[in-house]
Amino acid sequence: MRITINDIACSSLDDVRKVAPQSVWEFIAEFLDDKPYIMAHTSGSTGKPKPISLAKSDMKASARFTNRFFGLTSQSTLHLCLSPDYIAGKMMLVRALESGANIVIEEPGNRPLAHYHGSRISLAAFVPSQIPYLVQNPDRLAMVDAMIVGGGKLVTRWQKSLTQLGAKAYLTYGMTETCSHVALAPVADTPQPYTALGDVHFDVDDNDCLIIDVPHFTNSHFETRDVVQLIDSRHFYWKGRFDNVIVTGGVKVHPEEVEAKIAPLMGDRRFYITSAPSDKWGDEVVLVVEDGSSPSEKPVLRPLPTDFEQRLKEVLPRYSVPKHYVMLGEFPLTSSGKVKRQTF
Repeated sequence: MRITINDIACSSLDDVRKVAPQSVWEFIAEFLDDKPYIMAHTSGSTGKPKPISLAKSDMKASARFTNRFFGLTSQSTLHLCLSPDYIAGKMMLVRALESGANIVIEEPGNRPLAHYHGSRISLAAFVPSQIPYLVQNPDRLAMVDAMIVGGGKLVTRWQKSLTQLGAKAYLTYGMTETCSHVALAPVADTPQPYTALGDVHFDVDDNDCLIIDVPHFTNSHFETRDVVQLIDSRHFYWKGRFDNVIVTGGVKVHPEEVEAKIAPLMGDRRFYITSAPSDKWGDEVVLVVEDGSSPSEKPVLRPLPTDFEQRLKEVLPRYSVPKHYVMLGEFPLTSSGKVKRQTF
């Protein structure tokens, strides 16, 4: 479905209802009314999603910085295959409204652009689960000039595939409270730092958790639980969530860093790194693997097979190598599709 945002902005809501999915026209109606705020919900990554009010002026400012970065104008075409129930989908619509661009809207799913035969896409937004289809269908990927990927971790395998295919792709850093991303990192063969958009600046607290200053927002100061390696006030490397840090034998282990290093060894299986209490280490590192079986009454900690443990030792520091592994039938997910980590 192809919609011209300029036409929508000038139409009655009855006209919008005729051409746009309900979630789209409901958001546009809310965004274009006289209230200064819209209601949204946090992603639920660390708990139950919470209602939050976002200033429309902040959303417009965020959209303008992204539009400027990608050179989006009224001649551009955007692509939306994410739900407007979440901030990523909402902000693609706001970017179109602010730039006057056309926007192609399709039902969210894991086969994006499968049936699209229109003009080139200037900018598209995806979540990690949609990337394998695009990589496996490079003719679809080739229709996109630039893309942003957020809402979860994009594993190294797919980052390398996008790079090899010449995709202009960026990882996003942000949250609902910051009206989606405040920084972008180009997808490349090796990890690249995140760079601030607009006049955003960064700092860290005593735990190396990121602090975000967004002078152009009504609320300009945001304290996060994301541990980073700060390069300067405009650039950082993301290391992981402070809440996920494992202290084993007095050494801090960031699960997300371990996951990135062992991903090539795990094939297509979903997995994550967590911890379990240990008399010797305080906490020990544990590998959790989804195997698709029926859920058992109680997950069992098992020693790693010797050959696999040796392969892990070749890519991980000694203290980061999992001491045990756990098989789970199916990972529990948040309402936004992110894996709920658990300890054992």
